[in-house]
Amino acid sequence: MAIKKEEKVVKINKIFNSVWFVIIIGVLILLKTILFYYNTVAISDRLYSDTVIGTIFFVIMIVCFLCALPNRGRIVGAIVINVLISLLLFCDNVYYNYSNSVLSVAQLINIQYGEEIMGTLPMLLKLYQILYFVDIFVLFILLALKKLKIEKKEKKTKKQLILKLAVGIVGVIMFLVIGVDYVEKGKEKSYNKDQQIKEATIFGYHIYDIENVITIKQTTKYKEKDDMLADYKELKEEYEEQYGLEKYPGFKGILEGKNVIILQLESIQEFVINKAINGKEITPNLNKFLNENITFSNMNMQSYSTTADSEFSTVTSLYPMENGMSFARYYTNTYNAIFDNFNNAGYDTSYMHGNYAYFWNRGNVYSRFNLDHLELKEQFQDTSENINEYLSDELLYKQAVQKLSSYDKPFFTYIVSASSHTPFTLEGLQDRTKVNIDVGKYKDTYFGNYLEAVNYADYAFGVFVEELKNAGLYNDTAILLFGDHNGLGMYDEDMLDFLKELNPDLTDVDIKLNYTKVACGMKIPGISGLTIEKPVTKLDIKPTFSYLCNLEDGLSLGTNMFESKDFVSLNNERIISTRYYYDEMWYDILTGEIVDIENVDEEIKNVLLKYEEQMREEIEISNSISINNLLK
Repeated sequence: MAIKKEEKVVKINKIFNSVWFVIIIGVLILLKTILFYYNTVAISDRLYSDTVIGTIFFVIMIVCFLCALPNRGRIVGAIVINVLISLLLFCDNVYYNYSNSVLSVAQLINIQYGEEIMGTLPMLLKLYQILYFVDIFVLFILLALKKLKIEKKEKKTKKQLILKLAVGIVGVIMFLVIGVDYVEKGKEKSYNKDQQIKEATIFGYHIYDIENVITIKQTTKYKEKDDMLADYKELKEEYEEQYGLEKYPGFKGILEGKNVIILQLESIQEFVINKAINGKEITPNLNKFLNENITFSNMNMQSYSTTADSEFSTVTSLYPMENGMSFARYYTNTYNAIFDNFNNAGYDTSYMHGNYAYFWNRGNVYSRFNLDHLELKEQFQDTSENINEYLSDELLYKQAVQKLSSYDKPFFTYIVSASSHTPFTLEGLQDRTKVNIDVGKYKDTYFGNYLEAVNYADYAFGVFVEELKNAGLYNDTAILLFGDHNGLGMYDEDMLDFLKELNPDLTDVDIKLNYTKVACGMKIPGISGLTIEKPVTKLDIKPTFSYLCNLEDGLSLGTNMFESKDFVSLNNERIISTRYYYDEMWYDILTGEIVDIENVDEEIKNVLLKYEEQMREEIEISNSISINNLLK
């Protein structure tokens, strides 16, 4: 029996020291990569055959390179590559669960903000993710127990050396002929990561991503300001001609000389508005505000990422660079900011946030804008209640109103809340009775925590309104509020369960749109009960206030929210119109069905193709401005 066991160990060790070990590692890498695809880019769609074929080619290239190495190098190389690729796929998978996007090397600059994801990590980990590492654990255990041992191989014959060299050359040729082609395919979809991965594979995406970070200035369409401005002017003239109709003629200049507050609400998605759970409204104060004033029922977050991106879009009317990069890497740029518009018109301007100046680089970012008051956590006297380390919304709002009362009139302020931030546990909230909903079966789930955090944020908003009224500021002040970005993953199971109870016929397009839509409404003194259903984004806020307050606007890629433009673009090449949705291909929002662009009515086809053209022009102008600092 012992002899048989010993023979088995010898046989396993023989495989370990042969090219079969590398082939087995290659198969495992392929299976892990397919696991990654099924849980990310293909979660709601089929897995493209081209993606699988391309992945097989990349794996064969890796195997060829390894087979050309000496025995020790081959085995160590295979183990190291397996570990690195497994870690990469795992990290990409976790980050995709967080933001519906994969990692970029450019985000290394944001590593100091990793606490945002780390706080959410328990909710992002899934049982299947252990499959990325099972084989590695087994291998290391066998090596530790000395069941496997790297043997010294006998000297190779000339024939064997030639064969190894030939295999290595095949790997190089495959990369140059096939691998480079896949990377080039990814370049064509450089703004849409899902499509990049499907076209170029996850390996091709990461190769292109590294190249792009190095050569990013060369990839921009506009290197010179005048060239950019000429095309910008042409695009704006097109928009004026197509969408310039004033649907609400009496609104122009209606807010001239009035106080203006922009309130950015952390993670407040649109689906919670006017919804109840176990007989209680989730957001009673927001519901009252929106129903009494103006509701924008189709406000879309500009990118699948951070609070900082939402702020950047609002302030500059430009598309944010990926995942906070506008604040982290391009903050020294010159922009036509909303603060400039109000300052030039004699407003007292301010920005307020209940976190410290270092977080998302806000101290540096906002000190470069034309601001009269920068009010970060360091500037607030009462810091006795912190929720998840941020000043609680209630304390922020109470002190914000005190500060606003002391400012010169008229004032313009941008306030950013934070209590409903991931992981939504409301850690630090001193009085839990301020959460007055029963989430029932969702208790202690990520979704249940989210609803409770939103309910507290709503309570605090009610306090804000009362404080403004008590200070005599509410009646003569315009207020625009909106959620900064999603709070939940696109396919969060409990959220989908909740949504399907409201709409059993939920389509995948509905789910994708639910992910981008955030709460939004505006109070214009004298205007009540108005609902605007056309799609809008944060890019539209700056030109809207320029219109309402009679301000010079400067450069804005957004358009006035009260005009008739009927589509918006996101910075990942997605388009949302009143009827159609573009995500790699066109979908009918009403039915969720794919639109056959070649066989649809010619007029509709031309409109949809024009949307695509204008979307790409907007993104190219915006990225060129940020990357090349064209407004300096």
